[in-house]
Amino acid sequence: MPILPTSKGVATMTTQGIARRVLLTIQIFVGITSVFGGAALVLGGVIDFGGTVIAIPPEYLEGSPFSSFLVPGLVLAIVVGGTHVVAFVMLSRRMRWAMIACAVAGFGMVVWVFVQMVFIPFSPLQAVYFGLGLVELAATMVQLDILHPWAHASVHRDHAPEAGTARST
Repeated sequence: MPILPTSKGVATMTTQGIARRVLLTIQIFVGITSVFGGAALVLGGVIDFGGTVIAIPPEYLEGSPFSSFLVPGLVLAIVVGGTHVVAFVMLSRRMRWAMIACAVAGFGMVVWVFVQMVFIPFSPLQAVYFGLGLVELAATMVQLDILHPWAHASVHRDHAPEAGTARST
């Protein structure tokens, strides 16, 4: 992590370093919870979780193309969870295509929540995971130097020509 000294001798982390830590935290959290959530959906077709906190009403599948939670569970575990685990490993090892993996994982999360909201009633977890996907995408853009969240307007004014002066070309 890039750490820069300040005039007071206290080290501060760069925006890039903060974005990297945010990405790693989100990716491991989403990766683990998605794999376990997907496994619970798949096992729900085999084991009766009725009356427990992880029981999902089968009515949620009405109007969807699925007759059981098997396929959605596999997609959640493998696609959503898997891409997040792969992105985490690639980013933690600073691999060449890590930022592409981060973007794929973030977009995958946002798409998963959108599709989920088409078929099942709103849940606060959808808002949480949608928010995590957006933060993940923003942190990826910071890492790619596309988004500068803490840039001040004064930085841009320093490079603009003064009023009444012509730009030299």
